[in-house]
Amino acid sequence: MSNPLQKSPYLREQRDFPSDDIKKLTVQVDRSYVDLAQAINARTIGIFATGNQIVTGDSWYFNGSSRKQQSLRQVYNFTAAGSIAHGLTWASVSSISHKSYGTFTDGTNWYGAIYASSVAIAGQISFYVTPTNIVVLAGAGSPSITSGYIVLDFISSF
Repeated sequence: MSNPLQKSPYLREQRDFPSDDIKKLTVQVDRSYVDLAQAINARTIGIFATGNQIVTGDSWYFNGSSRKQQSLRQVYNFTAAGSIAHGLTWASVSSISHKSYGTFTDGTNWYGAIYASSVAIAGQISFYVTPTNIVVLAGAGSPSITSGYIVLDFISSF
């Protein structure tokens, strides 16, 4: 088995497709399709949805293992500080990714919500994740929350 970490989703720009031998052409077309499929499947998928877990296309390899774990993404809406039930099967979550983030508005301006701490930070909106909830914290002096969303990116052993 080849090491997946030694492959790059880079496609060569030119391929010689034989025109004089149908068997050679078939082999090259098959190889071309496999190369395309592997490169396309190795990219990050830009689909964000509320109510649905979406495969991100990101692959994670832990502890030197060649076994791939996928990350998933789900978007959650919020309108105030407090807890949002995430509905994840916690036993299948290996980790919450650093790619988790949020944004919110006070009705006029838009701000970032930080995946940061279980302690409210003055002037900021932050959040953290428990086995059952996403907990949104509003620090003293932070903008009021009219609406916002959190993008939760998590690594799963599905």
